[in-house]
Amino acid sequence: MSFELRVKSLIEEKQLIQQDDHLLIAVSGGIDSMALLHYFVQTKEKWGIKVEAIHVDHMLRGEASAEDRAFVQRYCDNHEIYLHAKAIPIPEIMALENGNTQLICRRERYQYFKEVMQKTNASKLVTAHHADDQLESVLMALTKNATINSMQGIRPQRFFAGKSLIRPFLTVTKSEIREYLLRQGLEYREDASNFKDTYVRNRFRHHVVPLLEAENPRVTEQVTHFTEQLQEDDAYLMTLAEDVFSRTVKKLDENTYRMEIEAFQLVPLALQRRLILILLNYLYKDSNTIQSYALLVSMLKLCDTTAGYAEVHLPEEFLAVRRYGKLSIQKKEPLEGQTSPEKKISTANGWTTLTNGERLCIVKLPDLSSELLTDTAQLFYFNASKLKLPLYVRTRKEGDRMLLKGMDQPKRLSRLFIDEKIPLNERNSWPLLISPSDEVVAVIGVRMGMFFSTTPQPNDDTVLIVD
Repeated sequence: MSFELRVKSLIEEKQLIQQDDHLLIAVSGGIDSMALLHYFVQTKEKWGIKVEAIHVDHMLRGEASAEDRAFVQRYCDNHEIYLHAKAIPIPEIMALENGNTQLICRRERYQYFKEVMQKTNASKLVTAHHADDQLESVLMALTKNATINSMQGIRPQRFFAGKSLIRPFLTVTKSEIREYLLRQGLEYREDASNFKDTYVRNRFRHHVVPLLEAENPRVTEQVTHFTEQLQEDDAYLMTLAEDVFSRTVKKLDENTYRMEIEAFQLVPLALQRRLILILLNYLYKDSNTIQSYALLVSMLKLCDTTAGYAEVHLPEEFLAVRRYGKLSIQKKEPLEGQTSPEKKISTANGWTTLTNGERLCIVKLPDLSSELLTDTAQLFYFNASKLKLPLYVRTRKEGDRMLLKGMDQPKRLSRLFIDEKIPLNERNSWPLLISPSDEVVAVIGVRMGMFFSTTPQPNDDTVLIVD
């Protein structure tokens, strides 16, 4: 199959391009991107599309970088293609951030791509990733971060800037691209950094891939088929996982999720992994965080049992907590010694979400309906003439005590926390239910005070729902 036909087949199979698309072609001046730009310049009428180019000068190679831009500009001028170009002072940014050069370059480059897409209303960004890139990506993932997502390699299409990023060359090799460009009689620029072993990808390209190709000259094609199958299988399993996720995981607010661990354990392990990946996708934008194998394993281990208390500290101040058979993902609690603002709880408030992921709702007993109840909801009945409303939620103060049923004297909360094995670092931030007179009447999720009962008593007229 010819180069052009293989590219056309991938575009049609994956529906990468539609009539009237406005393509923004990312062009560095190198062999791959020049071939990509030329292919669409030659076929834009056939596809019925508009083509523009975009180039970034990272200012890392002095005059050579500026010459790359001039080279791309000449091609675009000769073929009446509008070029968006920008010089980004990467050396200055690196001096300020002291970060990884490649990551900074990629971040700044794609930020510019995003800006131009929004300004021009381009429908798709197009990059020149090819089959050799796919092979290198899988090998790198295998040696560094072999998760479900990372082993699927590069996808032909993904969301970007509210639109799409497409890779029409993903099934053709570097040598095929080179042959195509030579047949077209076109020139290209060679980045000297491609020959250095400074970067991980270059080391794989120069030393590992040649050994594999010596064993099997078609190894790139084999890996392409492998990633396609993984992507297809994963797409099906993710559909199943998303259905389970909607039934198993509750989103309490923008930064708080909760699920019953027993329900999670009933799901096959393949779907458990994907449920966690879906959750991480909600929490994080960084693909390295989402694809972290260590993070995935630690979350699975947390759900091995429903017994006891355990926690895992996640990136960006999130905390995964196992408590009373539930897994909660939330922003970290206030530090020791800090208190959270008081919240008012009454029959007029509806649901109130607390910092530990619990939700509270108070209703008059005649108003209790099935719509308010879930499989995990707990009901605590009381008499509103004895425990007057509204109630409040606050954290612990020095000297707090609570009167429990069957006790003559109130119990110090410091002792109660010890008896209930509440972690030391959580005691000062644990939500307490308080009466209008500032008396502790419940430690939410731990113990309820003397005013509450789990079955309605003759004079009870109100119910507290804890979910």
